[in-house]
Amino acid sequence: MPPIRPNVLRMEPYSPGKPIAEVKRELGLERVIKLASNENPLGPSPKAVAALKKAAEEAHIYPDGAAHDFRAAASAKFGVPYDQVLVGNGSDELIHLLGLVFLEGPEDEIIVGHPSFVRYDASAHLAGSRLVQVPLTPDYRHDLPAMLAAVTPSTRLLFIANPNNPTGTLVTKSEVDSLLENLPEGVTVVLDEAYFEFAADQPDYPNSVDYINSGCNVVGLRTLSKTYGLAGIRLGYGFAPPAIADAINRAREPFNVNSLAQVAGVAALEDDEHVRRTVENNRRGLEALAGVFEKLGAKPCPSFANFVFADLGRPARPVFQALLERGIIVRPGDVLGAPTCLRVSVGTEEEISLFVEAIEEVMKEPVSA
Repeated sequence: MPPIRPNVLRMEPYSPGKPIAEVKRELGLERVIKLASNENPLGPSPKAVAALKKAAEEAHIYPDGAAHDFRAAASAKFGVPYDQVLVGNGSDELIHLLGLVFLEGPEDEIIVGHPSFVRYDASAHLAGSRLVQVPLTPDYRHDLPAMLAAVTPSTRLLFIANPNNPTGTLVTKSEVDSLLENLPEGVTVVLDEAYFEFAADQPDYPNSVDYINSGCNVVGLRTLSKTYGLAGIRLGYGFAPPAIADAINRAREPFNVNSLAQVAGVAALEDDEHVRRTVENNRRGLEALAGVFEKLGAKPCPSFANFVFADLGRPARPVFQALLERGIIVRPGDVLGAPTCLRVSVGTEEEISLFVEAIEEVMKEPVSA
């Protein structure tokens, strides 16, 4: 066998939600809806689609390696200096780049909540560094005092998904302020704000931009996959202190963001109406999903994202499978570290109605392990 690094072989490949086409093939179904991957049910930004159609004619030309126009647009919209704007092939790439920049091997470690976004774990595994998982609080929120207590001289990165994926829960500005005040100087806090637009109107929301502009050792990560509806073109962005932004720019691949993504991203950032419609649809969807879970005796987390995470009080895998057989794809909690939970993305009104009808049927069935 080739001498592949053992830490790579110990990793589990990322397991996304099942594709619709695969479920149709496997189960012989004609109609399948997907409420598993936190996609935008209203589709992509119309302004981005129009820009993509024009840009496709120049797909034979290499993209701007610096992604100047997109970074300039993000700089202007969010009030961060241009040189401190990061871009990546999805925010997944930026997480990977943070691992490359900060982690050198077994002497380094990262701290994450558990359960949280699994790609943080991969950044540690690929570097051969230690992964320290701190359990969430009983109400499925990041336990920042416990994460602070876990910090050692070896800690390099501390990841906070806010809102958290898979639970949708928030930490507050006062909690993050307290963490930063007590954190050793050498630890970088990463605020992953993939669901920023759904939560930014909360009165005590800890916006990464405010910390970065005030000189804190914080990195903020965002994406165009959620409210902007551009999950398929892979464009993540973020903000960082100058030294970290410079290091990430050195470590990234050439042309890491394709030209179509750059053009679509610039147009999407101008599409405030699409964001407004998405957030409003999401508000109604969260209410409907939380309502049906409560009616069925499950415990949904208060969600500030575009999904609801609910503890069913019973093994969730059989419920997931029964929904799948009815043509509804959701995310089972066992792959997320929570075997009695389901995560269900907000869909269209019709999709949510179909889910409500199906989950009410399924939850009447006898409990099976």
